[in-house]
Amino acid sequence: MFSPQGRSRRINSYAFSFVACVLLCGVANAAPSITLSKKTGPPTSRILVSGSGFQPNVGVDIFFDMTDKALTVTNNKGEFHDAGINASRSARPGEHWVTALERSNDKGAQAPFLVRTNWSEFQFSPDHEGVNPYENVLSQKNVARLNSKWTYAGGQGLVFSTPTVSNGIAYVTAIGLWAVDAETGSLRWSFEAGYSTFFCTPAVFDGVLYVASPDGYFYALNANTGNVLWNYIGTSYNGDSAPVVAEGIVYYTGDKTIYALNAKSGVLVWSYPTGSYARSAPAVANGVVYAGSNDGYLYALDARKGTLLWQASIGLIDFSSPVVAEGAVYVGAYGGTFYALDAVTGAVLWNFPTSQSIESSPLVSNGLVYLLSGESNLYALSAATGALVWKYPLGGESFNLLSLALANNVLYLGYNALYALDPQTGKLLWNSPQSGLGSPVVADGVVYASSQGGLSAFSLK
Repeated sequence: MFSPQGRSRRINSYAFSFVACVLLCGVANAAPSITLSKKTGPPTSRILVSGSGFQPNVGVDIFFDMTDKALTVTNNKGEFHDAGINASRSARPGEHWVTALERSNDKGAQAPFLVRTNWSEFQFSPDHEGVNPYENVLSQKNVARLNSKWTYAGGQGLVFSTPTVSNGIAYVTAIGLWAVDAETGSLRWSFEAGYSTFFCTPAVFDGVLYVASPDGYFYALNANTGNVLWNYIGTSYNGDSAPVVAEGIVYYTGDKTIYALNAKSGVLVWSYPTGSYARSAPAVANGVVYAGSNDGYLYALDARKGTLLWQASIGLIDFSSPVVAEGAVYVGAYGGTFYALDAVTGAVLWNFPTSQSIESSPLVSNGLVYLLSGESNLYALSAATGALVWKYPLGGESFNLLSLALANNVLYLGYNALYALDPQTGKLLWNSPQSGLGSPVVADGVVYASSQGGLSAFSLK
C-alpha cells in the first residue's frame, strides 16, 4: 500500500507517463478511460466518477488535481461506477483534472473539470441572500489591488438591473439585453423585444436565460446564442421583476400578478393576483414564494400550488425584493421602514426606520442584514434584533434601486463608484476611481458592475 505522500509523487509524474504510454503503445490494448457525472461546477461540487479498461479487481485512487479524494475497487471486468469525490474548496476558477490511477502500477486515465463560481440570478440564489459562497480569489487581503479588466459601453440607456454571470458570459439589461464575453468584454449577442427597455435582472439555469419584458412577454432564450426557446404572454405590462428558478419552476411578478411557469415549456403552473402592480423579485425558500406589491402587502404563497399562506401589511413595496434567511423575511418599504417578519406566520419581528424610501434589496449574511436607503446611507443591522451595528455614509446622489454582493468576507456596493467594505465593521477596503457604477456581482474572481449603457469588470492583474 502506498502512503499519501507516495501517491502524490506518483500523480506528479502521471500526466507525462500516461501520455507517453499512449504514444508508445498505440491502440494495441484498450486504454483506461473515465467519465464524470458533471464537467463543470463550483468548488465543493459533488462529482461521480466511473471508469473502464482497468485491471480487474484492483484498487484505484481518484484524485482531484494533486489531492487523493477516494479509493475504489474495480470489478472483474476492470470497471468501477459512481465513485464519489468533491472538488476541492480551494480550487480556483479554470480547468482542473480528475485522475483515476491504479495502485499496482501507473495505469490510469484523466478527465477535465471546469471550476466556475457563477452568479446566475438576482441576489445569487432563490432565497436572495446575496452571497457567493464559492468565491476564493478575491479577499480582504488583495481586494485593494483590483483594477479595471474591461468596460462594455456598447449599450444604451441607464442600467437599473443587476448583471448575471454564467459559464463565461455576463448578461445585463437596459435598452435591450446584452450577452458579453466575461473574459474580453466583447459582445456575444443581443436581444430586443417588442418593448425594448428592460429593467429586470435575467436568470440563467441549465443553459437557458429567463427574462421578462415590459411588453407583456416573458422569454426563455438559449443562453449561448440568444435564440428564443419559448415565450409566455402575460398581462400588458410585465413589470421589472427578476425571475427566480427553483425546482423546475420559474417565478416572476407582473402587473398585479405573481406568476409560476414551467421552466422547460413555459406553461403556466399558477398565477396569483395582487391588489396593485408588483415589480420586486420574488424570493423562494422552503417551498414558499415571498413577493411584495404596491398594494402594501408582502405575500407568502405555496410554491407548488400558488395558494395564499399569509399576507402582511407593511406599506408599499416597490423595487425592494425580500430576502429569506434563518426563519425570517427581510424587506424594505417605500415609506422608509425596513422590516423583519417571521417566515412562517408573517408576524413582524422588528422594524428599522430610515428617513427616506427603501428601494434597494437587502443582503443577509453571518447574522447581519445590509440595506441601502434613500438618504445615501448603507446600514448594517443585527438580523436578530434590528439594532444598528454600523453605518457607512455614501454622500451624493445615486439611484436607490441597487443591490449588494458579498463574497469571501468582502461586501461590494456600486453607488456611483464601486466600493469594497469589511462586512463586520464597515471599514472601506477599496473603491474604484471609475464613476457611474451600479449593482455589483462577483464570479470567477471578477467583480462586475452595471454602468450607464453598459457593464464594467474589475479583477486582479
